[in-house]
Amino acid sequence: MSRRRRNRAMVPGSEHGLGLLKAHVMQNQGYAVNPERPDLVKYEVARTLGVPLQQGYNGNLSSEDAGRVGGPIGGAMVRELVRMAQQQMANQRPPGQ
Repeated sequence: MSRRRRNRAMVPGSEHGLGLLKAHVMQNQGYAVNPERPDLVKYEVARTLGVPLQQGYNGNLSSEDAGRVGGPIGGAMVRELVRMAQQQMANQRPPGQ
């Protein structure tokens, strides 16, 4: 019996913003992203890496291959979030410091 995993954002209601971030980041990485469905970019990433990811059941996909697809997406999003936080912190410094 297969279990369906449901990834949810830690902050309720932030899913739309995270989708926009994913679309922006992956477009900057050179991928064609549909802003209406940024979650579908994983299939393009998989295709470029030669990973046989397809819509629907992927139980035959190894953990290594799944990580090869999700790693670049999540990693790029985290790098962008860190960059944004650093920029925001730099802009909040009191004058003279």
